[in-house]
Amino acid sequence: MTSKKSILLIGLGRFGRHIAMKLDELHHQVMAVDKEDSRVEAILPYVTNAQIGDATNEDFLSSLGVRNFDVCIVAIGDNFQNSLETTALLKDYGAPFVLSRANRDVHAKFLLRNGADRIVYPEKEMAQRMAVKYGNDNIFDCIELTDEYSIYEIPVPESWVGKSILEKDVRKKYGISILATKRLETLYPLPGAEHVFAEDENLIILGHFKDVRAVIKLH
Repeated sequence: MTSKKSILLIGLGRFGRHIAMKLDELHHQVMAVDKEDSRVEAILPYVTNAQIGDATNEDFLSSLGVRNFDVCIVAIGDNFQNSLETTALLKDYGAPFVLSRANRDVHAKFLLRNGADRIVYPEKEMAQRMAVKYGNDNIFDCIELTDEYSIYEIPVPESWVGKSILEKDVRKKYGISILATKRLETLYPLPGAEHVFAEDENLIILGHFKDVRAVIKLH
């Protein structure tokens, strides 16, 4: 079971709001901050606490006790200067881990130099995911892990139906790892070597895109 974390979330635009709602589902303790009172009021049902304030104001930020949060998320997307200043101030006041939003690579470099421990590109990551998903008929979903490796959901190649993972020697021959099978929206994690591929199931696989592309060409 995942342990509860205390999270400071700064910026309650669409991206920040979605983060808050997901963290609420996962039962984490969230302190939300935004300059606009309407955004703060709207997020109250999903967070532990919320404050109206300017995170670039040193007095206000220091009053939040940022060193006491496990993670500080800078979700400001409409003002890079504010995002940069907030990221730097969080580190100055002892925040143990700062996750900052970036819209461009050059922004990411500045954020990393000024205190961000990790960068997230919501628009870029969604664009890449959609390009892969809708640009390939036999890829139903994609989650990028690194520049080279991703997790994909694909249908079972026709030539694999009725054969086992061991028979097809999937990892050695195709360079991919099968993380799970999926049938009728039910996920079956870590299938054994004896698992026999069925026509009506999908595969959740981990691999390099060139290897995955070779597999989907088997259809």
